[in-house]
Amino acid sequence: MKAVVVGYGAMGKLLASTLGAELASVVAIECENKKLDDVKEDFDVIIDFSNPANLDMIIDYVKKTSKPVVFATTGYTDEQNKKIEELAKVAPVLKSANFSLGVILLNRLVKEITPILKDQYDIEVIEAHHNKKKDAPSGTAKMLVKSIVDATGYTVNEGRSGICPRDKKEVGVSAIRGGTIVGEHDVMYCGEDEVLTLKHEAFSKKIFANGAILAARWLCNQKNGFYDMEDVLFKNK
Repeated sequence: MKAVVVGYGAMGKLLASTLGAELASVVAIECENKKLDDVKEDFDVIIDFSNPANLDMIIDYVKKTSKPVVFATTGYTDEQNKKIEELAKVAPVLKSANFSLGVILLNRLVKEITPILKDQYDIEVIEAHHNKKKDAPSGTAKMLVKSIVDATGYTVNEGRSGICPRDKKEVGVSAIRGGTIVGEHDVMYCGEDEVLTLKHEAFSKKIFANGAILAARWLCNQKNGFYDMEDVLFKNK
């Protein structure tokens, strides 16, 4: 596999380094290749770890080439997410809010136990990240909340403030920003006299790079369509 990395921030640099001989090129305003059209090397897949502003550039290129693309960027609008889903008609597309294998397994556990516990337990999601993260709640928290909402039909309450009695049929979401926290996510099931917490803590961003590379290798062998990390881990298992 040969991959082109879009973005040269902290994750883009780490991903490029981790790819090693599998790196074809990096596309970013800081690099020689500023657009995908500038890439002259042969490659098999695009891995995007940049920002939503690059989406149209990626879409235009993939529509011309049908190259598989892994979207690891977060913070997309609803309209942009629809564009990504439409792109899957012409190329293999994989999008995930988190590429940690542990987080994907956490989300699977949330899907499994939420229907069992929802009637007796209040459900809360807490996430913590470094002080430079721009979006809140995190894409991963949104993924976990979606799994909870899909299983319960509950409403979402983000960042409580003031007088706000808890509705039984809601899932609360809280975001913490500080220091150099790589990423922490807790899903709390709070019942009478007991609390069950599902927790994932990341200690290095390398887990996200490794997961994105695993996803890219898998995607190279797929037909056109829209995939996520659960497909990588559980499809045909």
